[in-house]
Amino acid sequence: MSDFVSIKNWLEDDKPREKMVQKGSAALTDAELLTILISVGTKDRSALDLAKDTLNLANNNLRELGRLDLKELQKINGIGPAKAITIAAAMELGRRRQMADSLERTQIRNTDDAVEVFMPLLQDLNHECFYVMYLTKATKVIKTELLSSGGLSSTVVDIRMILKNAILFNSPQIIIAHNHPAGTIKPSEQDLRITKRLKESAELMDIRLLDHIIIAGNKFLSMANDGYL
Repeated sequence: MSDFVSIKNWLEDDKPREKMVQKGSAALTDAELLTILISVGTKDRSALDLAKDTLNLANNNLRELGRLDLKELQKINGIGPAKAITIAAAMELGRRRQMADSLERTQIRNTDDAVEVFMPLLQDLNHECFYVMYLTKATKVIKTELLSSGGLSSTVVDIRMILKNAILFNSPQIIIAHNHPAGTIKPSEQDLRITKRLKESAELMDIRLLDHIIIAGNKFLSMANDGYL
């Protein structure tokens, strides 16, 4: 006989939705929150079972869960396109909330302030992206934009475009950032060359490159702080 018990037959206090109403969202485990998103299970697997399978696929790490694409999520038996889209949408909302919180700080006073802006944009990506932050003389953020998006290990950086936009936005100071999907924060030779070229080219136009930040998961490296810039 199967041990499977549908969530609808659980005790009220054990049902994720009822538990959230009674005790608040903070009282739920990651699996229980994911269960609410998945909503219904299969013939022989509850929504909680599917939630646990999904977390196992991501090594029980929400950051890794945020990096899974729709096809990867659908590798789990019982997670179809609709459930995969729901999970991916929730992960994206979390990223956007984190980004919105960081963008409320309009002045970049130090490296940590810049990292707060770049981290939610770059930490969960499984491909390399390159961002530029344009600043006023008082280091207030004018604009943060995606310059390019590339493959697993590299992306194209157009120095002329960066400087053209800096002039367009009347920005005398810039900070650049990109991610290393492989997880290492050590700058590559290409990273060092690009930084050197951009710094020298910017100086000719009275534009300061304040920093080049590398993001790898929840880790980061500041070239300015670590003596590379």
